[in-house]
Amino acid sequence: MRNTLALALVWPLLFAACGTSPLPPGPVAENPDPDPQPPEPVVPPPVLQTDQVIVAHRGASGYAPEHTLMAYDLALEMGAEYIEQDVLPTADGVLVCIHDDTLDRTARGPVENCTGNVSDKTLEQLRSCDFGTWFNEANPDRAREEYVGLPIPTLEEVFQRYGNAPDIKYYIEIKPNTSTGGSVEQTLLDLIHAYDLYDGAVNDRQVLVQSFIPTSLINMRALDAELPLIQLYAAGATAGVVLASSYAFGIGPSSAEVTPALVSLTHSLGMAIHPYTINSEDDLAAMAAMCVDGLFTNFPDRYRDVLSETDFGCPAPIR
Repeated sequence: MRNTLALALVWPLLFAACGTSPLPPGPVAENPDPDPQPPEPVVPPPVLQTDQVIVAHRGASGYAPEHTLMAYDLALEMGAEYIEQDVLPTADGVLVCIHDDTLDRTARGPVENCTGNVSDKTLEQLRSCDFGTWFNEANPDRAREEYVGLPIPTLEEVFQRYGNAPDIKYYIEIKPNTSTGGSVEQTLLDLIHAYDLYDGAVNDRQVLVQSFIPTSLINMRALDAELPLIQLYAAGATAGVVLASSYAFGIGPSSAEVTPALVSLTHSLGMAIHPYTINSEDDLAAMAAMCVDGLFTNFPDRYRDVLSETDFGCPAPIR
């Protein structure tokens, strides 16, 4: 009893000497959950049995309106390595993401703003257009209310949204009839530098620049000696690949032109080959079996499934 009383008297003095007060008992949890649920596990994407580059053609454009931020978001969620942007300049010199030279297929809105040539409209005019409704009209089985009214993104807005993290990669096409003495190429190069993508492009192929127009790529090569370039072909890839090897990192042939011989020739030149555009699972598997380095598809989830399920015995892709 005497020892207990002594401790009761001394204990507060010890805390006072340390400049602190004795702590009150902690609160007792009320009605603790007897069976707490673990957090939802994060499910990683399936491991690829065959390593090839998955390029989301205009985003996940089989599921969402092409060249919208929603299509790009979905492509990345599906495991695409690259999201593709076709770029055209507006009348006031802004690069916007759209495939067609004209607005008639994918834009809805005021006729004076949303029909005719993209390059004849200012960005402000294009902002009045709806770039999602057409998809619902063309694909009623995949129509979604949230697609209505989607805007056209500028390339700068795409860079702002997705940034320069190493796992974000851009595949940018300079369209025919847009190369005006190098101005589009210079604008593109300036944006790549402005958003700190240049080092990643050169060292890790974080940005690939493609075009059907050899002069456009040669213009870009004159502006910059190292940016990786891809020469596209609607036809004539076999005849053109040797010349392209003098300025390009790789080629993008039409899928109809791809043969094991073309793949072998391209690889013998140290170049990558990324055919376009393959969508059915059977065609994706057949192309993957020819050991291309990657390909363009509107359905990146299908290509990922093909690569996850089968080891095609291919060498590591040229990256």
